[in-house]
Amino acid sequence: MHVATVTDIKSLHLDELRGIAEPSYRADQITNWLYQKRVHSFAEMTDLPRALRMQLADNFSFDNIDTLRVLGSKDTTQKFLFRLRDGNLIESVLIPASPALYGSPSDRRTICISTQVGCAYGCKFCASGLDGWKRNLRADEIVNQIMMVEEASGERIDNIVFMGMGEPLANYDNLMRAIQIINAPWGIGIGARHITISTSGLVPQIRQLADQPLQIRLAVSLHGASDDVRSRIMPINRKYNLSALLDACRYFTSRKKQRITFEFILIAQVNDSDEQARQLAKHARALEAKVNLIPYNKVEGLDWTQPSSDRQKKFLAVLRAADVRGTLRREKGDDIAAACGQLRLQTQRGMATPALESSG
Repeated sequence: MHVATVTDIKSLHLDELRGIAEPSYRADQITNWLYQKRVHSFAEMTDLPRALRMQLADNFSFDNIDTLRVLGSKDTTQKFLFRLRDGNLIESVLIPASPALYGSPSDRRTICISTQVGCAYGCKFCASGLDGWKRNLRADEIVNQIMMVEEASGERIDNIVFMGMGEPLANYDNLMRAIQIINAPWGIGIGARHITISTSGLVPQIRQLADQPLQIRLAVSLHGASDDVRSRIMPINRKYNLSALLDACRYFTSRKKQRITFEFILIAQVNDSDEQARQLAKHARALEAKVNLIPYNKVEGLDWTQPSSDRQKKFLAVLRAADVRGTLRREKGDDIAAACGQLRLQTQRGMATPALESSG
């Protein structure tokens, strides 16, 4: 289905709205309707003059994303499958509080959201890229995920991780526009230090991110502590190798004065050796980085498996013996296919329930 390209109202910043709606206080009214009262149409903005509402409707779209399915896990993780206006599917995951998730306090509600439909980077452990890359998400489509999950769950989200479908830094401009809306007092109002961007290792964009003013956190999907192992798992390493990536991380920490997190998915007999642990410890120690170990979450159609519990603990022990701050994340949502892109992939391949199919 072809959808005309019209700017969505939730992609605009307050200063842009002030250039459209006069007098300027009308812009504050619009953002109040959008992000505080959470209306779903211009018609509901009842304190705006009818002529202004008509002007907005004529010039801007007001797209909402449809919730196709919500899966609840026994550990209270919830996965949301959304349909965009053009029919594409994306996912978000609401994650229960976990001390291992970037040191979050125990009462924090974290959402993992998508920035692209599919992914072009082809990491070998990930379902997001199995059907290729379709397009970047617009800023409003990124923001809408947070608002829809809050509405569906009745929970106030206070921690955001851009670690869903897609490579966030490959959609840099829309990502940053969305983050400014998410962060702004007139928007959703979540502090920059409660926003984490995860990247597979796009070196130029890491440097670009370091130079922008918001104190956003960075998580780097390392998954291999040497070039040979990392290149086997992550094709991006052939373009930006470990040396270039670690240099960019060093630049980021020098500008932001905050710790990076290295994400490391443990895959049996691929990257779970003591030698990999020792090399990872060396990299982490040099940058004073935290390490978040994640047992591999099985993906339909991929051959990888996760290491035994003993092997996982031994890997962590090597890190801690080297005075590296490391955590081993307890699996969340494995019973609802919570890893990136799994539910979308199952749905597209006809594995969804009849109820879901009929709603499409």
